[in-house]
Amino acid sequence: MKKENSVVLKPAEFPGRMIRAQVASSRVSRQLVPLKEPSRRNQNQPLCANPKRAVSDTGSTCLQHKKRVVLQDVTNVRCQNSYKSSFDSTIIQAKKRKVVKSSRINVAKVAPSVAVEIPQLQSKSEDAICSTNLDNNSLLKMNSNKCGKDDSTSGTSAQHIDSKKKAKKGNFYELLIASKGPVITDIDDNFEDPQLCSLYVTDIYNNLRVAELARRPHPNSMETVQQDITQGMRGILVDWLVEVSEEYKLGQDTLYLTAYLIDWFLSKSYVERQRLQLLGITCMLIASKYEEINAPHIEDFCFITDNTYTKTEVLRMESQVLKLSEYKLFTPTTITFLRRFLHAAQASYKSPSLELEYLASYLAELTLMDYDFLNFLPSIIAASVVFLAKWTLDQSNHPWNPTLEHYAYYKASDLKTTVFALQDLQLNTNGCPLNAVRSKYRQEKFKCVADLSSPKLIESLF
Repeated sequence: MKKENSVVLKPAEFPGRMIRAQVASSRVSRQLVPLKEPSRRNQNQPLCANPKRAVSDTGSTCLQHKKRVVLQDVTNVRCQNSYKSSFDSTIIQAKKRKVVKSSRINVAKVAPSVAVEIPQLQSKSEDAICSTNLDNNSLLKMNSNKCGKDDSTSGTSAQHIDSKKKAKKGNFYELLIASKGPVITDIDDNFEDPQLCSLYVTDIYNNLRVAELARRPHPNSMETVQQDITQGMRGILVDWLVEVSEEYKLGQDTLYLTAYLIDWFLSKSYVERQRLQLLGITCMLIASKYEEINAPHIEDFCFITDNTYTKTEVLRMESQVLKLSEYKLFTPTTITFLRRFLHAAQASYKSPSLELEYLASYLAELTLMDYDFLNFLPSIIAASVVFLAKWTLDQSNHPWNPTLEHYAYYKASDLKTTVFALQDLQLNTNGCPLNAVRSKYRQEKFKCVADLSSPKLIESLF
């Protein structure tokens, strides 16, 4: 800094930019012309934005301020009569000044059939008044606090409008009641629980309706494909697998998927009698891997058969089942639709009925052992299960209501054949010796629903 202050400038030698110390030293040495006072500045020269700029910047011209364009109408909605062209800024400002000066304004509100004159509207603030230029109508100015109405003059008109609205509402409700169909309870209105998928649950079940038609085991495979296996052998296998699922505490989806994989393989490939149990444990192994979090190991399934089959045989059979199913393991089963229909059946209940749910699960598992139920779709079996379960628990009301019909897409008449066949299973009219499912649902944790019996079905129910 000392060196910079000690530099002596030669005459007519000026740096590009000087600091105040240099300017002061040059004035003392009379090497610079003293600056003019601000009062003697040329009037034609525009005033700089910063008066404390350096001396060397006086030669440069200051930037002139541009006039800002007044912001016009920025709304994206234009009425046909109100906004035919953008407002001019001078007109808007003139109107505002007129509104402030005037203390009393006469506004004529023109309706299609009635013209009402509202006197003495006081304008309290500029921002509280909306002005709209109408071409063929009068100029309407409204106070936002009072909405352009005086209490003394708007009473009768407001009552007249309210009476008209009430009359319209009354007519609307009368028409609604007259055209009202059966009462259907909405079971998909719970948007708080994300697991219910309320936004797209309808599309999901519509897709499942198509999927159950696409991948169905052939119901006559025992007569056409299998020569060494009978329907009774298949029933014994499924009855034993119910016990295995209880032993390893497997879920219902695993059991239903196991039965589906067995029927699918039997309808596509020939199986010898000695390898039928191997097919059963292999299908349960695949279903456990697909559905369970902690699936049993291969050694567990080999152990449950008293080591009748080795690990190598199970792996070889697993490869055959997967290839024959084209690795498409998912399919809608009876339990898939049963959850949906039970939800619809309990829509009017104050609290869920565990007895109804256990009884429906019991009846649905009975159908797994009967080969003849492959003739029915899983959705119609699930609907028939709900029908018979409600009839078993309550004969005072009809077991099928408009809500169930709406969500199941089946009428009561569509379920007649399936319900009668299902009741035969419940009452065991054929004397079936397979008791795994019945023993399971005689336990206290399932409220002993297997001991319940349903009265004879009436034809008028359908």
